Amino acid sequence: MKQKKIRNVSAQGPERFTGIRLKEPMDSAAGVLGVKEALRHGFKEMGVLKAMRALLEMNQKDGFDCPSCAWPNPETPSKVAEYCENGAKALADEATSKQIGRSFFANNSVAQLSLLSDYELNRFGRLTEPMVLRPNKEHYEPISWDEAYDLIASELRSLDSPDEAIFYTSGRSSNEAAYLYGMFARAFGTNNMPDCSNMCHESSGMALSQTLGIGKGSIKLEDLYHAEVVIVAGQNPGTNHPRMLSALEKCKQNGGKVISINPLREAGLVNFKNPQKVSGFIGNGTDLADLHLPVKINQDISLMKLVLQKLFALDAINKAVFDHDFIAAYVDGYQELKHDLSRYTPETLLADCGVSEAQIDTMVAMLAGKSKIVVCWAMGLTQHKNGVENIREYVNLLLLKGAIGRPNAGTCPVRGHSNVQGDRSVGIMHFVNKDLNERIEKHLGFDPPTEKGVDTVGTLKAMYEGDCKVFVCLGGNFLMAASDTEYTAAGLQRCQLTVQISTKLNRTHLVTGKTALILPTFGRSEKDMKNGTPQYQTMEDSMGRVQRSRGILKPASEQLRAEPQIIAALADTYFNGDHPVPWKAMGEDYELIRKSIDTVIKGFKDTATRSKGNGYYLPNNVRELDFSKLKNGKAQLTVNRIPEHDLMPDELLLMTIRSHDQFNTTIYGLDDRYRGIYNERRVVLMHPSDMHKRKLKEKDVVHLFSSYGGVTRIAKRFLVVPYEIPQGNIAAYFPETNVLIPHDQYADKSNTPISKSIKVTIAIAERTNG
Repeated sequence: MKQKKIRNVSAQGPERFTGIRLKEPMDSAAGVLGVKEALRHGFKEMGVLKAMRALLEMNQKDGFDCPSCAWPNPETPSKVAEYCENGAKALADEATSKQIGRSFFANNSVAQLSLLSDYELNRFGRLTEPMVLRPNKEHYEPISWDEAYDLIASELRSLDSPDEAIFYTSGRSSNEAAYLYGMFARAFGTNNMPDCSNMCHESSGMALSQTLGIGKGSIKLEDLYHAEVVIVAGQNPGTNHPRMLSALEKCKQNGGKVISINPLREAGLVNFKNPQKVSGFIGNGTDLADLHLPVKINQDISLMKLVLQKLFALDAINKAVFDHDFIAAYVDGYQELKHDLSRYTPETLLADCGVSEAQIDTMVAMLAGKSKIVVCWAMGLTQHKNGVENIREYVNLLLLKGAIGRPNAGTCPVRGHSNVQGDRSVGIMHFVNKDLNERIEKHLGFDPPTEKGVDTVGTLKAMYEGDCKVFVCLGGNFLMAASDTEYTAAGLQRCQLTVQISTKLNRTHLVTGKTALILPTFGRSEKDMKNGTPQYQTMEDSMGRVQRSRGILKPASEQLRAEPQIIAALADTYFNGDHPVPWKAMGEDYELIRKSIDTVIKGFKDTATRSKGNGYYLPNNVRELDFSKLKNGKAQLTVNRIPEHDLMPDELLLMTIRSHDQFNTTIYGLDDRYRGIYNERRVVLMHPSDMHKRKLKEKDVVHLFSSYGGVTRIAKRFLVVPYEIPQGNIAAYFPETNVLIPHDQYADKSNTPISKSIKVTIAIAERTNG
């Protein structure tokens, strides 16, 4: 389907270079340099006094939750600094003193702005008033809040079916905002509620639900401190979840071992210099990973099958390696798994995974006599065709060892955004939950839709094929977060109306429907006053604990509205004040929202009281060793296939990665200092032997191509950087390489894009002068 673009805008931004500098990768994370960088960003964006005040209140019991990742707070937070470098960057980015409003948009057309990089767009500062981009116009114009609500309501009323509207949610929203948003979508008549977890941890939720009966992890933060072995697989905590390093440090101090499984050797798992300790400033820090296994991209199943084969062999000798009492009482599928493992030769598995047998034997020895084992993972496991099976294979290990539902052992999917897990808990989901629907009907007084909605993959297709007329984003940068950038852009431009509830400018504000709205909202750190009373909202961390968050800073503009207020006002406008849900009142008093959540959402109870201080944990059947909802009432061992990539001789397997100066699609700077890459993002990391085969040298300029389903996609102009990465594998930053990810290639069952295993070829564009 072809259609002329509404506006001549760039979906990807510039392809220019910014002046690369290369150094040796670092061997430690945090320390003095981390503190320096954290303060530098804060002082530059907020000023010294504002920055110090905000940093001291972030992640404190009476303060506000970090707007970055979902890592939990300890029972007793540090009064000095319960934040990391990237959390400080996220705060500085949100609470910046820079602002843009009507004069900025009058002087800058959407076409002009689209030619800037994502880094440049983010630097302009906070959005300060509602703006509208009308049909055939090139500039956003101011619009009142009431006019904006009327415009959205009018477009929604004009649809032939409620399913022509899609309501997307990012992980930055609170439980209160996400609950209202999800209930409004249902009251409107659709389950079209894709969210950012569709693109990241959906594979985790699916795998854990199939094997353990809940789509969440099973451990609490303190379990990491006393674990005997922690496996960190497909994850780079030094950049993406830096506060996790403190937990791993406690584990090491208590005698635990850490195993890193990842194609790249990352500084954060080599050595950690804790900035809250003297040794972190003047000492050598703590060596974290006792063992690093540089597995080939998406060959974790081969690796784990070989590990399990060797553990089975040891168990056959003394019957003490596996917990057979636990297996008999709680686990199903033992014989089927054992039979499956017998089908593979060790030589084949060894060649597939690319790890030396000596390293694997070391891992087996570390696991054999231990039962307190935690497996942590992130996108390196989930974003593959076989992402669900990757996670299930690691769960097999835990079940065989009896390392589930017991202290200091279990599963730990590390969520990438601060409340992405909470969004799902309070009802953001595209599938139908009959029990939830019954409670909605009983307590909210309306009939929710009973047809499954679209996830992110379905959203891309619906937009592109013209089946989505109205697209609303509660936070996020959908264009740059989704796969297949040009396809996504074409779909967005086929919508009648796109609405962005945002704090800062991003590319999704520039590649829009025929009409587009920007609705500016509060940041997590900003004070939300209603009727003279400061409001708080609640979040769920990566381990299932619900806590309060109350902003302390003056809002960037008097024109800003809080997310619950925006959603409630929109719902009230759409229903003309005539609906069983008291939308308007809820937007003014969040306690009404929490009472409704406690009534409608399973597991929430007395949130107003229990969310104080350390908060409270939502129910978790794994912690109770309750597998009654699963086959035979037991946790499930699973048989998982070896992935087959079938690479042609000229193909390489690409995984997308973050730099140290970004969080998701938000780019804070142009450095990736842990990897020794400065002032440049358009790079591709390659093994020197792969460079030699292609006659490439450092800093040569190349184009990257992916071909799926007869469609060839291209990411132009990347600089080659030699790096320690398995042969046949390459890595590059997203969102710059999202253009290569086909929209119709995704994980079985979870529909998560294959962002970490894309088959590509490389063509030389320019030779370096060096």
